[in-house]
Amino acid sequence: MNRRAAVFGANGQLGVELVRELKARQYGVTGWDRQQVDITDASAVEKALTQFDAQVVFNAAAYNQVDVAEKEPQAAFLVNALAVRNLALVCRQMDARLVQFSTDYVFDGHHRHPYAEDDPPHPLSAYAVSKLAGEFYARAYLDHALIVRTSGVFGPGGLETARGNFVELMMRLADSGQPIRVVEDHVASPTYAPLLAMRAVELVERGQTGIFHVGGGAPISWYQFARMIFDVAKRQPMLLATNEREYRTAARRPRYSALSNGKMERIGLGPMPTLREVLERYFAERNRRVSGFPV
Repeated sequence: MNRRAAVFGANGQLGVELVRELKARQYGVTGWDRQQVDITDASAVEKALTQFDAQVVFNAAAYNQVDVAEKEPQAAFLVNALAVRNLALVCRQMDARLVQFSTDYVFDGHHRHPYAEDDPPHPLSAYAVSKLAGEFYARAYLDHALIVRTSGVFGPGGLETARGNFVELMMRLADSGQPIRVVEDHVASPTYAPLLAMRAVELVERGQTGIFHVGGGAPISWYQFARMIFDVAKRQPMLLATNEREYRTAARRPRYSALSNGKMERIGLGPMPTLREVLERYFAERNRRVSGFPV
C-alpha cells in the first residue's frame, strides 16, 4: 500500500520523530522545515503539498516562544493560527487528512484534575490564544481534522535544536554550578516526543478525528520533574523550589495543565509509560549521541 505523509516542522523535536515513525511504518514521507517551506505563505504551502500529493499532513511547526509572544502576538498568530488555515485549505482541496498539534496551554489551570477533551478551553496568553485559534481553523475548514493536544514535549531532537527542551535546560544549568530554581506550583504532564509521534500516527491509522489529548501520564510539578531528571542523570546540583509569585514571566501560564489520556485509552491505545521510564530512555539515547555511537 503506497501511503504518503507530509511533515511540516520536520527538523524539530516532534517533527524528526514523526518522520522516523512514519518511515518505520512504510509511509512515503516528505518533511520540510521553515527554511524550505514557510507555512505562513499560502502559495508555498499549496505548491509543496500538491507536488507531493500527500494523503495525511502533520503540522509540527509552531511559534512556541511563550513570553516573546506577549510582545509580538501578531507573529505568534500568523504561525500558529493563520498558517494552519493555509494548511487546512490545501488539505480540503486535496482531500488530505490534517493532524494539528496543540497545547495544554489552551486551559486556564483552575482545575485540579487532568484536563479532558471536553473541558472548556480558556487561554491565558497570546501564545495560547494563537494555538487555540489554530485548532478552530483546522476544524472550521476540515470535517476530519485531528487535533492532538500535548504537554511539555521533550525528545532526543532537543539535543540538536537551538532552543533544546526542559531536560537540556536543566543539564546546562547543572553544568553552570549555580543554584537552580524551578517552580513547584505549576503542574503539567511532560511528554516524550517519540511516544507522542507514535500515538499520533496510531490515531490516524485508526481513523480518529476531532480532539485527542496525548500527555505524558501522571501529573507532576516542574520542580519534581527537575528532581527526577537529576536523579536519572545521577547529578546533584543545588535545586531550589520557587513559585509563580517569586518567578514572574511575561506570559501567564496555567498553574495546572496536566492532560487526561482517557479518551485515547478508551479507543484501545495503552497507557503511556511512566515519566521515569521515558527519562531513562532519553538519557540512554542522549549518552549514545554524546559518545558518538550511531543511533
